[in-house]
Amino acid sequence: MAQDLVFPLKNDVSRKIIHIDMDAFYASVEERDRPELKGYPLVIARHPSDTGGRGVVTTANYEARKYGIHSAMSAQKAYELCPKANFVPGRHAHYAEISKQIHLIFHRYTDIVEPLALDEAYLDVTINKIDARSAIRIARLIQLDIWHELHLSCSAGVSYNKFLAKLASDYQKPSGLTTILPDEAIPFLEKLPIEKFYGVGKKTVPKMHEMGIFTGKELAEKNEMELIQAFGKMGYSLYRKVRGVHNAPVRAERDPKSVGRENTYAKVLHTPDEVTVELRGLAKEVERALAKHQLQGMTVVLKIRDKEYHTFTKRVTLPDYVWLQEDLFYHAHELWSYFESIQEKGIRLLGITVTNLAPKTFELIKLPLWEK
Repeated sequence: MAQDLVFPLKNDVSRKIIHIDMDAFYASVEERDRPELKGYPLVIARHPSDTGGRGVVTTANYEARKYGIHSAMSAQKAYELCPKANFVPGRHAHYAEISKQIHLIFHRYTDIVEPLALDEAYLDVTINKIDARSAIRIARLIQLDIWHELHLSCSAGVSYNKFLAKLASDYQKPSGLTTILPDEAIPFLEKLPIEKFYGVGKKTVPKMHEMGIFTGKELAEKNEMELIQAFGKMGYSLYRKVRGVHNAPVRAERDPKSVGRENTYAKVLHTPDEVTVELRGLAKEVERALAKHQLQGMTVVLKIRDKEYHTFTKRVTLPDYVWLQEDLFYHAHELWSYFESIQEKGIRLLGITVTNLAPKTFELIKLPLWEK
């Protein structure tokens, strides 16, 4: 292994972290609710014959995966790989409700829970609500609770940091429980194929192979500057992770009910052009805030306060989720048309808020495939 920097890396091994990953979550929910689907290939997507070949696979059960079907694949390709598969449209509101039930189980053991998506989360159980010394025991109890109460299976990874815990949860799916102790981290990582390193995408793998990096062992043999020059920030991160170092804490953030931005103007706005410019700027700020929390929303709210300090709001609930600034601006500007008469008094405050939020996971996003 390549030598560390002059200043040795600090590795916090004091924490007990669990990563829970539901097994083929959406497909498992459908199989649970419709037992006749069990034992057959199941794809969560609209059938391509109903969409003219459009659409993507949200997930697939393990029977369908044997045919090479995977998430984000086009539904048409999935059909070609397995014509006999059952195609079921996703019920995302239903999955979100079940996800809330899963999180209630998490919170029996700790309130330090960091969601990654509807079907996975990190838990810091260093200090926990049942005073258990063993994180492995807590992980097993969570698996049992989810199975007995919701009739769904999950895989768990236990380690001293988030990176290793996530790798561990993926190691023995489905229904697996894998532990990586501090003295096991380096041997585990050295044997791991580079494709399995969380954060190394398909586009990066060929470049890794060109550099002779096929496993964690070859990655650890590269010095820090070499990795940074080749992969930028990711190289900096991988240099540490392959040495078992990842000190980022589990961040327990409450889900925001709304995301918005507003500005108060010392010099009041009087013209439509001034309002348009400000709405564009606010839409850009809201897009950034939504991206930070990986959220999208279905309701756009416009807030206005005139020179005499009268406040007005108007909202629109949309059929699809929005998060991009151009969409936010468009809908806010449409709402502004209801208040143009107030413009003569002068506008002291403008605000755009998005509510009715959901995690920005790919399955909730309309993908304009095969369309301009």
